[in-house]
Amino acid sequence: MPFLSHGSYRIRYELDGPANAPAYVLVNGLTQYAELWAAYRDALVARQFRVATFDLLGQGVSDKPALFISQDDQVAALHLLVDELGDGPIFLAGISFGGLIALRYAIEHGERLAGLAPMSCFAELPPQLFLLGNALRTALILGGTSYLQDLLLPMNVSDQWLGPVSDKLDSVKRQGWLVNDVYALQNLMESFLDFRPLTSQLASITLPTMILNGEFDFLTPRAVHETLRAEIPNSALVIIQRAYHAFTLEKPALTADLLARFAEDVLAGRWHGNKAVWIAPEEAGGELIAFPAGYDHLRAIPVQGPAT
Repeated sequence: MPFLSHGSYRIRYELDGPANAPAYVLVNGLTQYAELWAAYRDALVARQFRVATFDLLGQGVSDKPALFISQDDQVAALHLLVDELGDGPIFLAGISFGGLIALRYAIEHGERLAGLAPMSCFAELPPQLFLLGNALRTALILGGTSYLQDLLLPMNVSDQWLGPVSDKLDSVKRQGWLVNDVYALQNLMESFLDFRPLTSQLASITLPTMILNGEFDFLTPRAVHETLRAEIPNSALVIIQRAYHAFTLEKPALTADLLARFAEDVLAGRWHGNKAVWIAPEEAGGELIAFPAGYDHLRAIPVQGPAT
């Protein structure tokens, strides 16, 4: 199990796939850990990508300082990992908190990347998201990791995902207890207390950027992603149908396929962002659909109703 060193801290990481292949770096969300990318690793390696996963500081097997982890530390840790990948094409994808770290990395080190995929992400903290974040932090402080998980699960995934695993939720949550330390999580959440909006810097991200947003994302709704689409010049917004905030957990086959196709299009010179808005297919391998003209893409996806 290899580790990177950032000051006195150790960051656990893994590299899989052909050494000379284009690389994908996958960045965890707030309460996640590297093993949750297993399906992505397998799918992307099968498509001839090298895959880099890691535990952010405060997560998984990486060091868990109880105090003073900043977002700057996370960007620095990500930079160390990217340096392990050499000079070939590197694609960077991050979900939620990891998407924010990926955005910050692209602003500071965009020349190192061939493409960027921020998912369930934001550049601003609008009032709803700020208040939700503060409430979740209070829940963690007063109720611990278990209570935070109880709140986050129904916010992050659909009934269709929760239903079949409802009798296994205790074991799912138990794994979260094992890899997440309550004080390290609190520290990660408190890194937002001095958050400064990134909107004014987004135009500096000139590389191909595919923004992914769940249709029913409650935590980071479509209006938050609209800022990314409007400000990043070579971007496109792809809406994942019937998906919530943590669609990377709920729809791994579809999302891994979208990530692979994005990178393949960039490498083949087929990518044209144009700030377009697309609707993802229901299943991996399906065709993306241009959002219908004349409809407001900040509202619902227009679909044909059942025949009467």
